[in-house]
Amino acid sequence: MQIDKAQILQLLQSQGDDAKAQQADQELPGTVDTDQHAGILQKLGLDPMDLIKMLGGGGGGQGGGLGGAIGGILGR
Repeated sequence: MQIDKAQILQLLQSQGDDAKAQQADQELPGTVDTDQHAGILQKLGLDPMDLIKMLGGGGGGQGGGLGGAIGGILGR
């Protein structure tokens, strides 16, 4: 699945992880493919499957918005 890099940067920044956001900005292309870039995402502490669920629209009706998505992705 493809996700806009800006969404990933916003996710990291909203958690106060500016260093990882800067690293992501440097290492990820404008459009991130969760399969192709899985290694980079994992290095940044992001689970590609969680990104798909939370940012790809497959939230399953759980609600929680971006805050819930961030907690789920970053395991916090």
